[in-house]
Amino acid sequence: MSAKIEFRSDMTVKLGRSLAHDLDVTTTARVSTLGPEVDEQVASFEDNLKGNVGLINYLMRERHGSPFEHTRFTFYVEAPIFVTRQMLKHRAGTSINEESGRYREMLPSFYMPSLVRPLVQTGKVGAYQFEAGDEGQHLTVELMFERACHAAWSSYEAMLARGICKEVARMVLPVSTYSTLYLTCNARSLMHFLSLRTTNEGARFPSHPQYEIELVAQKMEAHFAELMPVTYEAFVKHGRVAP
Repeated sequence: MSAKIEFRSDMTVKLGRSLAHDLDVTTTARVSTLGPEVDEQVASFEDNLKGNVGLINYLMRERHGSPFEHTRFTFYVEAPIFVTRQMLKHRAGTSINEESGRYREMLPSFYMPSLVRPLVQTGKVGAYQFEAGDEGQHLTVELMFERACHAAWSSYEAMLARGICKEVARMVLPVSTYSTLYLTCNARSLMHFLSLRTTNEGARFPSHPQYEIELVAQKMEAHFAELMPVTYEAFVKHGRVAP
């Protein structure tokens, strides 16, 4: 019996393990001037709050980036394949492990653009604008997605039932198929990702990411802001440029 197909428009981002604190930045930065004395002179972040905030802003402003690499975030992500491919493309200092359709049967879970997802593209290459579609366009998208995904899933199941290997059967599945992955990065690489994959008026270098990957980036950014508030504030203050 054919599995029930699920359509969804959300992106899942969960924070797994993390070793990320503003103190990690200031401690590793100060070893350059304190040497072995750093262990004796560095206490809690709050003990030297003004100095630590000033140091992080200095590092961010002057783009001394290596101290920000002594941190770690591991994210669990559920997103359609066309989003996970973009995550691979725009990585720097990032490790990714994704589920493999060669070794496991894929799940019948497909992305469907929500009613708030802009549908109409205007402008020229490099300066595209996207506008909301009308009711007829949204109905067309829904119908076409349902038709294509149902046909693809039926073909996938039929090949598996005939004993065709998973790595061949998966080739008929669309890029709207949901995949899962773990992504591990440091604060510097995360800021690089956020600078490219979010839209923000305060950014020194404006970016125009695809709607769906920005949903992922926004959730990552929320974890970053919570775990490293001083670093995050400096990142925003200095134009959202990775140091």
